[in-house]
Amino acid sequence: MILKGGEVVLRDGTRRCDVRCENGRIAALGELAPARGERVVDCAGLTVFPGLIDMHVHLREPGFERKEDILSGSRAAVKGGFTQICCMPNTKPVADNKVVVSYIKSRAEAAGLCKVHPIGAITEGQAGKNLAAIGAMKAAGAVALSEDGKSVADSGLMANAMMYASDFGLKCLCHCEDASLVDGGVVHEGYYSTLTGLKGSLRAAEDILIAREICLSESLGIPVHICHVSTYSGVQLIREAKARGVQVTAETCPHYFILTDAAIASFDTDAKVNPPLREERDRLAVLEGLRDGTIDCIATDHAPHHADDKRVEFNDAAFGISGLETAFALSYTALVKGGVLTLPALAEKMSAAPARILSLEGGAVVEGERAHLTVADLSAVWKVDPASFASKGKNTPFKGREVCGAVRYTIVDGEIKYPFGEEV
Repeated sequence: MILKGGEVVLRDGTRRCDVRCENGRIAALGELAPARGERVVDCAGLTVFPGLIDMHVHLREPGFERKEDILSGSRAAVKGGFTQICCMPNTKPVADNKVVVSYIKSRAEAAGLCKVHPIGAITEGQAGKNLAAIGAMKAAGAVALSEDGKSVADSGLMANAMMYASDFGLKCLCHCEDASLVDGGVVHEGYYSTLTGLKGSLRAAEDILIAREICLSESLGIPVHICHVSTYSGVQLIREAKARGVQVTAETCPHYFILTDAAIASFDTDAKVNPPLREERDRLAVLEGLRDGTIDCIATDHAPHHADDKRVEFNDAAFGISGLETAFALSYTALVKGGVLTLPALAEKMSAAPARILSLEGGAVVEGERAHLTVADLSAVWKVDPASFASKGKNTPFKGREVCGAVRYTIVDGEIKYPFGEEV
């Protein structure tokens, strides 16, 4: 197959050229003549990115298929341009052993859409007491460890987890939240928590655990990754740590660089996330962190929920946003159209950096690399309509928002996975 006439996003810029996919890999770049019988995909006016990678997704299966399952999540991923996704372990049962990890892998292979990489739990049952079977999970296909949705409270246990994970070539992806400081808070503590009467949570609840993970990384000489950074002070902690050589990487999500806690003023439960939406100074700091490289990548923290979990009083609503199908357009609109990042820099945040952090194949459009590619029409303007989502989760605070950039093709191992087969 040849992708003909697209603007290709390379590491150092963009170039109009053709891309040949052969045997699941990128075989050639340049002005290419189709071979006899070779399929030609007209990409004139379109932009070819390295396949997008989301290193922070909740697929809910096993145990919560009412919210999402591996097939529906995979369909949402390729519709959003993601060729590879990494799913968090807070399922039921928890992905803390080789059986659950193998189950997720087999279900993803049966779906046959994007690559799905399981992330194993740090502790058994995510109970924070005993380390999970790290080696067995790695052998079964886990690409990282996380206690996502909570932090490991015991610092000694966390240090042991980082050391064991490192021995198996894995990183810990850290949800940073001091539960004793959150103390039932459901939004950011500030003007809008006062206005609404909703219980607030301090920035310090996130920052204290960011600081701890940085200290452990620095003391042990072991890499660590910070999930969904949302505070200005957290960005600064990571910036200072990187400046002195600490092996820390970090991600954020579109809702943290686009929205503020003003979104909760109407009690819209779709804006209830963890960590919570913060203030304008936090949003601006996250943007600057993306610009200067403090924040390495953009993840979705895709957290789909059934309508019954969100259409309740704010205090009782589930945390999370369904983000796979909107992340690319939101990021392109806010960051590239907004003058924060170039196209190659956006590709770095959404493809190359996640691949590098988790040692995944892909992440660049170069000869010999896996043919994971995302083709988008950057001139397309559309409105977010949750009713059209492939995900079971329709929960998004971006409903009705106008965005630029629409995915036209998602290609995995040289095969078109989106549009779906029946639509091609």
